[in-house]
Order: sequence, then C-alpha cells, then structure tokens
Amino acid sequence: MIIRAFALALRQLGDARTFRLMAVVAGLTLVFFVLFGFGLWLALDHWVLPRWFAGADDWAAAIAVGITVLAGWFLFRGVSMAVMGLMSDSVVESVEEDHYPAAAARAVPVGLVKGLRMGLRSARRAIGWNLLAAPFYLALLVTGIGTVLLVIAVNMLLLGRDLEEMAHARHPDLPPLAARERHALGLVTAVLFIIPVVNLLAPVVGAAMAVHMLHNRSNRP
Repeated sequence: MIIRAFALALRQLGDARTFRLMAVVAGLTLVFFVLFGFGLWLALDHWVLPRWFAGADDWAAAIAVGITVLAGWFLFRGVSMAVMGLMSDSVVESVEEDHYPAAAARAVPVGLVKGLRMGLRSARRAIGWNLLAAPFYLALLVTGIGTVLLVIAVNMLLLGRDLEEMAHARHPDLPPLAARERHALGLVTAVLFIIPVVNLLAPVVGAAMAVHMLHNRSNRP
C-alpha cells in the first residue's frame, strides 16, 4: 500500500492546484526562517553584541546565520507541519477531488481554526520530542549514522500520527490506519524531511500519501 500511495502522491504534484498549495506551504516555511534570521541579526547587531564587542557588524550576520541553520535542524519539520495544518484541508481536498470524488462530496470540512490547532499540536510534539532526543542525537554523532537513524525513528512515529490525523479529520467515520501502515507513512515522510530541498515537498507528499492510504482499504472488511 505505501509504495502505491507514494507513487500517487508524487504524481499528484503534477496537479496545478496541489502544486500551488505545496509552493505556499514551502514558501511560508522559508519566510518564517528568513524572518527569524533577520530578527536575530537585528537583535545581535543593535542590542546584544555592541554591549560586549567592538565591530559587532562583522560578527552579527555570521552568528545569526549559524543559529538560524541550527534552529532549522530542530524546527524545520515542526514549522512546516504547523504551516501544513493551515493548508491541510485544501491539500486533502485536492487529492480527494482528483481520486476519490465520492469521498470528497461527503467530507466534513476541517476549517482554518481546527487545521491551525492540528498544525500547532504537530509542531509542539515535533519540537518537544526532538529536543528531548537532542542529547542522544549528539551522543550518536560518533557512530556516523546513528543520529540520522534516531532522527528518522523519532519523526516516523510523530509524522505518521500527524499526517493520519490531517487526512482523517475530513472523514471521522472511517477506521484509522493500522499501526504498521501509520509507521510506514511516517517512515517515508521522515526520510523525505532529512533530504535538503526535497524536505520542502515532504508535508504535501506525506498528506497525499495519508489520503490514499486512508481511502484505499480494499483489503479490509
């Protein structure tokens, strides 16, 4: 099921409406980090560094960039999924209208407020659990690959739950995914999130996969 869902999700990116939604999610996520870095630079340049160092202009930009990159490592997934929460109803609807028109017709609209709540819950879980796991990430750096594997494992569990919730919100009458299906969904999306550039597509691809997995249930009674 996951392979077919992934293939269909990638194909969905060719749909003009879905592609626009993906561009909005990616753009808003990037804007957040640009504003974060700019605000940090202003704070360092005008208030923090001048108190301690002369020639603060030479250091403020470099420090701001370094902190923003580090923050991106921990916050990117949380921020992008929070943004995705705002757009989740539209993304899921676009997939359903293309592939499952009957389901789209009987869907319960999620609405902006509920979508925002789902996105913020996802961001809170992502940031909280990844911060708790941060000491283990650092300890496993010496293994070469252990940190990456742990990052994938932690986010696999979180993303599977979050993406299923976003797709399921429009169809509360449908049975939830089985644990192995939810974990497969989370695993593929977590891997996408650790690949630069590709991670910009990950929220929408993951949501599209969740829709296909939720509706393609021919093997269930």
